[in-house]
Amino acid sequence: MSYKLRMALLVLMDSFIVSTAIFIAAWIVYPNMDTSVFNMPALITSAIALLLFHHLFAFIYKLYNKVWAYASVGELVAIVQSITLSIVAAGVVQYFANDFSLYRRALIVTWMLHIILIGGSRFVWRIFRDRYITEVMDKKRTLIVGAGSAGAMIVRQLKNNHQQSELQPVAFVDDDLSKQKMQLYNIPVLGTVTDIPQIVEKKSIEHIVIAIPSLRNGALNRIIQECNKTNAKTQMIPKIEDIMTGKVSVSQLKNVEVEDLLGREPVNLDIEAISKNVTNATILVTGAGGSIGSEICRQLMRFTPSKIVLLGHGEYSIYSIEMELREKFGGVDTEIIPVIGDVQDRQRMFEIVEMYRPSKIYHAAAHKHVPLMEYNPREAVKNNVLGTKNVAEAADTFGVDTFVLISSDKAVNPTNIMGSTKRVAEMVIQDLSQRSNTKFVAVRFGNVLGSRGSVIPLFKKQIANGGPITVTDPEMTRYFMTIPEASRLVIQAGTLARGGEIFVLDMGEPVKIVDLAKNLIKLSGLSEDEITIHFTGKRPGEKMYEELLNENEVHSKQVFEKIYIGKTNGTDFSVVNEILTGFQDLSEEALKKLLIDTANPKKLEKV
Repeated sequence: MSYKLRMALLVLMDSFIVSTAIFIAAWIVYPNMDTSVFNMPALITSAIALLLFHHLFAFIYKLYNKVWAYASVGELVAIVQSITLSIVAAGVVQYFANDFSLYRRALIVTWMLHIILIGGSRFVWRIFRDRYITEVMDKKRTLIVGAGSAGAMIVRQLKNNHQQSELQPVAFVDDDLSKQKMQLYNIPVLGTVTDIPQIVEKKSIEHIVIAIPSLRNGALNRIIQECNKTNAKTQMIPKIEDIMTGKVSVSQLKNVEVEDLLGREPVNLDIEAISKNVTNATILVTGAGGSIGSEICRQLMRFTPSKIVLLGHGEYSIYSIEMELREKFGGVDTEIIPVIGDVQDRQRMFEIVEMYRPSKIYHAAAHKHVPLMEYNPREAVKNNVLGTKNVAEAADTFGVDTFVLISSDKAVNPTNIMGSTKRVAEMVIQDLSQRSNTKFVAVRFGNVLGSRGSVIPLFKKQIANGGPITVTDPEMTRYFMTIPEASRLVIQAGTLARGGEIFVLDMGEPVKIVDLAKNLIKLSGLSEDEITIHFTGKRPGEKMYEELLNENEVHSKQVFEKIYIGKTNGTDFSVVNEILTGFQDLSEEALKKLLIDTANPKKLEKV
């Protein structure tokens, strides 16, 4: 139905109701229509006044512009206000037209009739549609976990869009005892989280939606454990930080990812300090097409730098992040500059830094794959050590304010090439920091979930291929954080730089790799009988357990939430120079030994 036709029908219907209601009210109040107390001309005048004032206030309160199929309390309030003012205005007219007297009871009854008939005419269609007009389709019976504001919003949207949605909410569960046996939008709260398996079976639930955007540590794990006891598909609303930043809306359901099961609380950043350092500044990010580098770019764009230089060796990856930033932040007044260059090319690095004169450099370009670097130690040195030296010396030469090296927890007591080259790269910038005005700092953290080359994309691919999932050892553990969390902490650490620090990020509790694999199988809607786990044994350079810095290696006091300052092993920098000048001439075995020995001196000293 077109807008003009719908509006014409509503105007005609309202006109009929308003014109007749006052006569019906008069007949109810004065059934005998006694002319001694009843003035018909005054009544007719009142009816005309009512009609005119009703359309006036209907226009003011936009009663003909509302979508009544989704009407709620707000629309009802608008109807009551419009009718009340119409009655008051008509009463004033009646008072003067009827020799300064009012038919008070008739006006009150007229007011009630208007609300019942006009309001009812709007809401009856919604009631009829919700109860009787349904599209013939199979809907999935859905259980909502969380009977709070988010759960109510999900149910309301599913009901309002019932023809487009394939989900039919039938019950809530909530751990709040005060909500038990209550109803929300006519949907009952049938129990708590521990009752999920029984409710799913009893109510033939096919779909579960977790509607709690602010879950605390471990709470999601407990809910997922109960959901995994059923065959229902489980989804959740987005994280509260994504909703607050406008990234997504509450109604955009997402599959539960392994990243969600980490249970780590979001970091509260010092927005003022970051804005002071980033807003209207020129920022250079090396390795900008990689997992960490690209996320650093996304986070930095929220603070509106003047320019952001995306430096990378891979053409397609730089193109991808450039297009993504232009699409997501098209309205932001930031110049996005894609630059192709290899950090191993010293002259190119100096050209880029001289041309753009960044105030801050985030150096994320590196080779990070542990087994691959065991087979390619010279490439690890060229990229991780020599590449860092090239960019860092360019920063020193052209007066960059802050240089942040993205390091790794594998630089702690390293037993492999990748970790050793990262530690030697830290030594390079620590040496520079002693004689430079640039503030050189490094930020260490562990594995990030979902990064290229990490176990999660590999496991997902193996599940898609029908298995098996390959895990090195049933006891192997790692420390994990999400890419956004790591990137935010790196940016925050950059604001804390004084020069020479090694910042260490709090990685939380260690996670068994086999447990990650099992969770991913269940979240994919499969069982361990369908997707088996195969243990392959440790690969070259791998540790069974990643080491957290102990009390002798890290200051016990946080300098910021989840950020510590580490203590590093002292070294003779002449050995680093020996590696940089002679690594091409050494055999691979000799180079490996020299790297590991250099990264593991016995003497400890504070940063």
